Amino acid sequence: LEYMVYQLKYDSVHKTFGGTIAAKKDGGKEFLVVNGKDIAVFHEKDPAAIKWGESGAEYVCESTGIFTTQEKAALHIGGGAKKVIISAPPKDSVPMYVMGVNHENYKSTDTVVSNASCTTNCLAPLTKVVHENFGIIEGLMTTVHAMTATQLTVDGPSRGGKDWRGGRRASQNIIPSSTGAAKAVGKVIPDMNGKLTGMAFRVPTPDVSVVDLTCRLSKPAKYEDIVKAIKDAAAGPMKGVL
Repeated sequence: LEYMVYQLKYDSVHKTFGGTIAAKKDGGKEFLVVNGKDIAVFHEKDPAAIKWGESGAEYVCESTGIFTTQEKAALHIGGGAKKVIISAPPKDSVPMYVMGVNHENYKSTDTVVSNASCTTNCLAPLTKVVHENFGIIEGLMTTVHAMTATQLTVDGPSRGGKDWRGGRRASQNIIPSSTGAAKAVGKVIPDMNGKLTGMAFRVPTPDVSVVDLTCRLSKPAKYEDIVKAIKDAAAGPMKGVL
């Protein structure tokens, strides 16, 4: 518990937490006290064993990267949660929503949903605006992505031994990698299904990533036209998203 306090309070990239954070134990229960608010802490490998209902939690964000199917994510509901949001593309038919793109399709009967990935949340709004204004025939998405915890700190065997480039030191190499973001966009924008492909480059920076979208359009468009369409969307229906 004390280690959790330390990890949340100090960060190599985002520096020191601006509020107050402390550990608390009361009647055999553990809490993180963040800015004076008690947050229950559980130590369980099985989501169904977490007493969400007892702690008053109704909505659970599943961010382990492990429970990414309807069956696995729904284990949280067994512990008393009402809804589960997966912070990654699902590995099955769990409905996927991106704010500003297809969130209006959300059904209140959905108990488990996916909020897609960080790259998909960057790519999908841009794709939506360009496609609705100019029509995308096909496109290539490239993400220049900050290094992540799945990479190696020094050269070594890659996980599974298949991705040889992935075994290179994260802080010294630009490493090509796969990404499912382009495929995910086809799920949140059905018109784009099969029209986009993509790849990623893991670069030696600790934070901030960028998406580049190259398209073949069905309508003629000048640079100024595309910029205007994106600015109009950012100031209008996609304000706060794009």
